Formats: sequence, C-alpha cells, structure tokens
Amino acid sequence: MSIKRGSETKGASLGSGEIGSKVDRQRLFDDLKKRADSGVVFTPVDVALSIGAAEPQVVRSLLGLAAEGAIEKVELGHYKATPVADLDMADFIKLFSRASKMDATRMRDIAEIDRLKKNNDVMRVRLVRAQVERDHYLAACKSHNIDAGPLPPMVDPASQGIALPAVAPAAVVAVDA
Repeated sequence: MSIKRGSETKGASLGSGEIGSKVDRQRLFDDLKKRADSGVVFTPVDVALSIGAAEPQVVRSLLGLAAEGAIEKVELGHYKATPVADLDMADFIKLFSRASKMDATRMRDIAEIDRLKKNNDVMRVRLVRAQVERDHYLAACKSHNIDAGPLPPMVDPASQGIALPAVAPAAVVAVDA
C-alpha cells in the first residue's frame, strides 16, 4: 500500500472526504419546509442526519440562514423554520447563496447585533423592575396617606444649554451593564 492511498483512507475516515462535505440546497430546502409545516424546534444535528450532510457545514448554513431571516434562532443551537414556509425555491437559493458568503466583517456584525439584542433585553428587564419598584413605593405611600405630589416639570435640555446627540428615529440605543 502506498503512502498516498493510506493517507486518503485515513482522511476519509475522519470526515474530510468528499462525501457529505457540501449541503445540498434542495434537500435542505425540503427538510426545512417539512420542519416549518410541523413547527418543531430542531438542531443542526437533526438536519445533518436527515439530509446526509456533515454537521459543520449544516451549522454554518443554518447560522447564515438565521442571519438572513430565513429561519429563527430560538435559543442556543436550536432553530425554528417557520419563515421558510413563505419562501419558494428561487428565493431560498438567493438567501442560501447570500448566507454562504459569510466574511469576517459580516460575522462580526452579526455578533454585535446579537450582543446589542441581549443588552436591550437586559435593559428592558431593568426598566420593568424599576417601574414595579416605583409602583410598590407609590402604593406604600398611598396606604399611609402620604401624597407623592405632582411630577416634576419636564425640562427641555436645549433651554439649559445641553446638547443631545442626534439619534436616528429607528435606532435602538443600548447601554452596557
């Protein structure tokens, strides 16, 4: 046996061979359509086993499709395919080709968006907690017949010489904890 043949056999046994190294778009589309109809949450391993592709390629494909909005990322490593139900094969191929071209900048942007979403959720929880505390203290004051008084007047920052940064109306501002 030559060294070349021995190394090919060894590489194929490790999963680096040609079989299963690419994700078949049609099989992936059909599988995601079935999962969209059933509404079940799935993992990349489930998809890899059902379409016969390698798990790393399926993971990369699903991450890209989630970034494009073709599937929902429910929680860590779990997806839901409900948005795929509205897609036809041509639109799916366009999304799939765009999703498969994930460069470093795009991956960094996706990570930053995820971080901002999590931060937004944390700030929303803090705001709700502050409102609950305010309501609790106001109820305590009212139960002891203490009048909290009127709200303080709103002060226009521009009249005080304070310049506020310009923020686009659709922008979401998040603060790190």
